[in-house]
Order: sequence, then structure tokens, then C-alpha cells
Amino acid sequence: MNIRRVKILGAGSIGNHLANASRVLGFDVVLCDLDPKALKRTQNEIYPGRYGKWDPAIQLCELKNAPKGGFDLICIGTPPEYHMPLALEALDEKPRAVQIEKPLCPPSLDKAQAVYEKAAAAKVAVFVGYDHAVGKAARKAEEILRAGTLGEIQTLDVEFREYWGGIFKAHPWLSGPADTYLGFWKRGGGSSGEHSHATNLWQHLAHLVGAGRVSEVSASVRYVKDGAAEYDDVCLMNLRTDSGFVGRVVQDVVTQPVKKVAWIHGKKGSLQWVNGYNKQGDAIIISMVGQPEPEIIPCPKTRPDDFIEELKHIDACLVPSTPASPISLQRGLDTMLAVAAAHLSEREKRTVKINYSRGYTGAALST
Repeated sequence: MNIRRVKILGAGSIGNHLANASRVLGFDVVLCDLDPKALKRTQNEIYPGRYGKWDPAIQLCELKNAPKGGFDLICIGTPPEYHMPLALEALDEKPRAVQIEKPLCPPSLDKAQAVYEKAAAAKVAVFVGYDHAVGKAARKAEEILRAGTLGEIQTLDVEFREYWGGIFKAHPWLSGPADTYLGFWKRGGGSSGEHSHATNLWQHLAHLVGAGRVSEVSASVRYVKDGAAEYDDVCLMNLRTDSGFVGRVVQDVVTQPVKKVAWIHGKKGSLQWVNGYNKQGDAIIISMVGQPEPEIIPCPKTRPDDFIEELKHIDACLVPSTPASPISLQRGLDTMLAVAAAHLSEREKRTVKINYSRGYTGAALST
């Protein structure tokens, strides 16, 4: 393994997942948080509740006392509005890699370009936590697409529809959306931020079929005001790439039961990527023209596997000459540009074009 020492910022749900995945892979872990109550909750409730028992090899540390330097990987699992400032600080430590949880940042894109430039100057690999793009099912879909099995690809749709009650069940210390960034779209919450996995997966699959980057976004976004909270509960996007390829992304926090699926349609057949196909995990479903029955390819997994596969991917990417990662900083930034464009499209009731030459700032969406 290329990674040996890991520092994780944020002892919430994601921080616990990343700590467990790191320990499964044999990494030394320092888990940090601003709040000592969060560290106690991790040790006494979250970690043993999920994984059977507390792992005493995990070093817990208040952020003000956190060690600096000497880490191979620094993971940032805090609320999104802190991601970019913490990433800038993490890059100063010169780790081999930085992992930032999704969404990468709020739709304002504040400091996003600065992180992009600093990472490039420091030659530190940065990854974004869109783990579905590097999971077993996604890798199987990539294998099928690269083989040309479906023929010429015509359309692509991705839907992440999931009522967020399950999120709050996994975070019992929260009473509802207003207690967290999730209830505020401007902070990176709502359906556009929480389920931006869908936008990212659409972009990943579009790259795989040679469609290029998203160049136009036309969106319908529904906003909800609930006390102090203000979030989008439904975000619908029509996307066009620079090659003229078109498709659709649906993200919501209202649908029950959950539906997370990608459809790729070609002239010879179609492929479905299905997250949570059954209790055993995900699946790929292949339906070919002229064949009466689809082929179902099981991709068994558990929830911890999502993070284990992500960290394994990051570790493998630290070998020189490794191909570009589908969860690279650039891909994560492209995702946030599309999300920001969706909000602008709803506000101004128009199609928004993305001009990548203007960097990862609001200026990229000005025309």
C-alpha cells in the first residue's frame, strides 16, 4: 500500500466510515473534530454501533491539538462550507493526497479555484468522495461500455431519488434539516448537494462513452422554506455536453422507497446501473435488442465497502503514470459547476452555458 498514515477531519458519519475503511486497509488513523462531544459519540456510539466494537488503534484528537505533517492522506469530512478552507490548510502539510467529501463545496464556488491552483502547484493529488463512480458496479459498467457492447450510445439518464429520513436516522443527534447544512442549499445541502452523486455519475459515464464535458445546463429546482431551513427538495437537470450529447439528471430528497439508477441507451441495447438492487448489494442489468430477457449481473457489497473501495482506489492512484481518476479534483469541480449552473438556471429561467476557460468561479457561468 502507498498510504500508511491518515488524518480525518470531522468525526461525523462520514468520518467514521473513512476511519473504519482506513483500519480495514491497515492504515494508522488520527480522527479529529472541533467538538469533544463528537469524539466521545464516535467512540461510544457511532463506531461500535456500526462496526461491532471500538477500535482503540484509532487516535482521537480535538482539532486544535491535531498533529500536522507526516500524513500520506488527509480526509476532509466536515460540512461543505468548510471544505475549501480546510483543503487549503491541508495542502500546506504536503500529504501525498487529500480526499474531500462530497459535495466539494457550496454552489458559490468560493475558494474552489484557489484550491485547484494550490493543489496543482503543490503536486498533491486531490480526490472528491463520489465513491459510486469507483465502486464495483461502476467498474463493471465501465468494462461493458469500453467493450462497445451497447453500440453507439444515444442517451444517458441518472436518478438519485431518496427521502432523507434515512440520513437523519443515521444521525440521531440531529432533529431535522435545520440542525445541519443539509437544510441549506447555499451551504451545499438540499437535493442538489446531498445527492450530487447523480450529477457526478452522469459526468463520469459521459466521459466513458466519449461524450465530453457538460457545456449547458437547463434546470428546474424546487425550493422549500421550513423554519430556518431553506433547501431544494427536487433538482431536475437537462444536460448537454460539448459534443452535443444530451441526457438528464434527477436528484431529490422526497422519494420513498429509494431509487438510485443510471440508464445508458445504445443502438444495440441498454445498461442499467442499480444501487441497492437487493439486500446483497448493487447490480448491472443488460437488455439487448432482440433478446427476450435481460442479463442481471450482481455486484455484492455492504455500505462499508463503498468507502473501502474508494480508499483502495485513491491508494492505487498514487502510483506514477496512473490514468486520471473519475473522482479527481477536476471531476468534482466540474460537478459543482453543473450544480451551480442548475441554481442559476432556475433563478434566471434560462439555459446556462459553462465556460471552463474562466476557471472554477461564478464567472464560468456568466454567459
